[in-house]
Amino acid sequence: EVQLQASGGGLVQAGGSLRLSCAASGFTFDDYAIGWFRQAPGKEREGFSCISARDGRTLNADSVKDRFAITRDFDKNTVYPQMNSLKPEDTAVYYCAAGAMCTTKADEWFYWGKGTQVTVSS
Repeated sequence: EVQLQASGGGLVQAGGSLRLSCAASGFTFDDYAIGWFRQAPGKEREGFSCISARDGRTLNADSVKDRFAITRDFDKNTVYPQMNSLKPEDTAVYYCAAGAMCTTKADEWFYWGKGTQVTVSS
């Protein structure tokens, strides 16, 4: 059974940091790009960070560039977005997904995990 388990969300003050995790199982982790999306109430799901399958190239949206960094641990089948200098506008439900390549198009990802809530207070 394919599973993507996102965790690490919570409540943090503006300027603080959180590290999310996406633990994968049930598929060949090394062969898939892992992306992170977020969705705030009343807004579309936004792809903001991605790490490619084997070469580890990363892509970050302008909205999080210089604040977020994504890494992957092939031994633990886990991807970690480190989120620093958080802002109230980062408040959203955060999701991870697995797919063939990094893309911001949500419908091109194969597997999705359940989300984890991140709330940034001002």
